[in-house]
Amino acid sequence: MDKTQIVLVTLIVYKLILVGIGVWASKRNQSGNDFFIGGRGLGPFVASLSYSSSAASAWALLGLSGIAYSYGASTIWVALGSITSMFVTWYWIAPRMMRFSREHNYITLSNVVTHHTSGPTGRRLLIAATIIIVFSFTFYVAAQFQAAGSTFATTFDMSMAASIVLGALIIMLYTLLGGFWAVSVTDALQGSLMALTAILLPIASFIAVGGFEGLANGLVEVASPAQLSFTAQSPFWFALGLIVGGLAIGIGTYGQPHLMARLIALRDEKAMRQARLITIVWYFLVFLGMWFVGLAGRVLFPDLVDAEKIFFVALDGLFSPVIAAILLAAVLSAIMSTADSQLLSAATALAHDLGLARKDETRVLIVSRLTIVSLVVLAVFIALTMPDKIFNRVLFAWMALGAAFGPILFARLANVRLKQGAVLLSVLSGFGLTVVLSFTPNAPGDVIERLLPFVVASVILIIGREPKQYA
Repeated sequence: MDKTQIVLVTLIVYKLILVGIGVWASKRNQSGNDFFIGGRGLGPFVASLSYSSSAASAWALLGLSGIAYSYGASTIWVALGSITSMFVTWYWIAPRMMRFSREHNYITLSNVVTHHTSGPTGRRLLIAATIIIVFSFTFYVAAQFQAAGSTFATTFDMSMAASIVLGALIIMLYTLLGGFWAVSVTDALQGSLMALTAILLPIASFIAVGGFEGLANGLVEVASPAQLSFTAQSPFWFALGLIVGGLAIGIGTYGQPHLMARLIALRDEKAMRQARLITIVWYFLVFLGMWFVGLAGRVLFPDLVDAEKIFFVALDGLFSPVIAAILLAAVLSAIMSTADSQLLSAATALAHDLGLARKDETRVLIVSRLTIVSLVVLAVFIALTMPDKIFNRVLFAWMALGAAFGPILFARLANVRLKQGAVLLSVLSGFGLTVVLSFTPNAPGDVIERLLPFVVASVILIIGREPKQYA
């Protein structure tokens, strides 16, 4: 078999496994609680790997290696920003989220955001949160379809439309069947494949480039002085913006409904501690490994026009056709299956949070599944008709959710009582300011776009605190 046939066979086997997981998981869904958070029975292995793959997705493999190839050593701050947010999430947020969600029987991030709100303002807050989640995730999912469709089309010589629609149908099928269990288990499988790739490719790159000495000498020959510097040889304030902007990319983590769902669904404290250790190892392997691949790729393949192709070029150049094809298939599947968590979170926001299905468990599942179908259709339409705009807004959707919900999450878990009006204003300001700044010229390291909305939303909450705090 040639490479294309190997990739195709591997993809078919992988997709059949995903559908099989969906069928298995469908038998575990007896209620909305099972469909949305797996009955709070998530073990450490599935919790950690599904969290990691949903948070990092294929952008950690393709995007991070690509920007490291283009901009050099200074992109380390993006990797460190993601790693730092992971530590904050698992050491500070996770234990508090588990206790808080169980104490109040909450199953979504929106439940936490709207905690102790009522009346017209509380309803407006819930509607605003739902709209922000559905809007952001629809564009996020569309971007995943677009990225995967482009890669599928190139690999198999298929049309873009056929590639996008095929991948979307597979994702929709196992998400509809198995809900949270299917999404979590398939994401755990995806995370395992990503970790394997993040081990093999950096090792192969390290050997091919001649170790650290070969990398250093090679970079001196092919890279500019700015690419060799951790601050891009910038003046002080530009360098500071570069560092803070890179670290601030992790802020988006704290407002992601699908990531917080993993923490809410954890089985117990022991599972949380074990999951935390697995997540730490995964993040260091993937983020630092892909950063290294980008730098080594600059030496090994110095003339690439499209930097984001370095991952695929390195696979072809460093591995045998069979191994390269299998790893390529794994990455293609990872790109596509990332969308499942966002689809389920958007369905949860409409069916559960907004109360479209009320308390009827059967109706909850029906409305959730109809929502998933509708969102897939809309995301496919957007991917096919507005691809250029969508792909550029992936990071926008990530940061918008972080600015809208992150500050409130910290306040709720710290038992700070907030005025309802302040909470609503904070959500709207964080999201709205992110939208406005996305149309302005980029600051050094995108520091203003990434940091200012979160800071403004936080200040509003500080001003809007009530005198007494909950114990």
